[in-house]
Amino acid sequence: VVLLLTTACCSALAMGFCQVKWKKIEESICTNILGVATALLILLLIGALSGSWMISGVVPTLIYYGMQVLSPTFFLASCCIICAIVSVMTGSSWTTIATIGIALMGIGEALGFSTGWTAGAIISGAYFGDKISPLSDTTVLASSTNTPLFSHIRYMMYTTVPTMIITLIIFTVAGFVFDHSQDGQVMSFAASLKETFHISAALLIVPIATGILIAKRVAPIITLFISALLAAVFAILFQPDLLQQIAGAESINAASMFKGVFMTLYGSTQLETGNEMLDSLVATRGMAGM
Repeated sequence: VVLLLTTACCSALAMGFCQVKWKKIEESICTNILGVATALLILLLIGALSGSWMISGVVPTLIYYGMQVLSPTFFLASCCIICAIVSVMTGSSWTTIATIGIALMGIGEALGFSTGWTAGAIISGAYFGDKISPLSDTTVLASSTNTPLFSHIRYMMYTTVPTMIITLIIFTVAGFVFDHSQDGQVMSFAASLKETFHISAALLIVPIATGILIAKRVAPIITLFISALLAAVFAILFQPDLLQQIAGAESINAASMFKGVFMTLYGSTQLETGNEMLDSLVATRGMAGM
């Protein structure tokens, strides 16, 4: 509302004191909207990607296998690296923080790390990935003024890579200093993940395919669309019971799975797993939520 009122005042001043015709102002508005249209579409697709990756079991699988190999000593540094990778793959720091970041927060607390340190590692990695990802809406928006996208990313790496190296050193040292001997809750969380989702290495095909598309420099909108669509197909194949639960259907059939997939891509979903941390993790917001 404030931005719209400010725009109206500026337009009135331009027409009243600078003798600028409304047609010229309208043309400028349309030109500016056209320049950010790609970023708006990407933002909508990120909502669909977040929901489909979660309900299909892609993110839970990444978390489950990640907990099997994560060393408590290097947990903070691992958090930073994992969030950076996921953020590069999705192009969204907020999506990374709202999905895998929530799970890592719970794991960090179970290991005895303070919330501030775990959150710092998650946010550092998420924003690093967001800055250099060709799928990032802010990166695309920043390069929309006649600057090649990958040239913009290359120059940003001059500052983001050294910063990331320093950050990883700090979190590695912190991992050796802090006491992190409590892992009972981690095992409980892993068990809840496996009970709720069908965990399978085959689900890793989705992030791998997304990574290949990014490496091939496929257009961000196409990459996000294919990734979300592929995750939706995997949700039908691996998580039909969850789609039934989301759709509120009495049985698993084509109609319930289609409705579940559509609700996952477009609206907000919430699954009851019996684990409070896991309930927060699997809550998704699709296109409408973005």
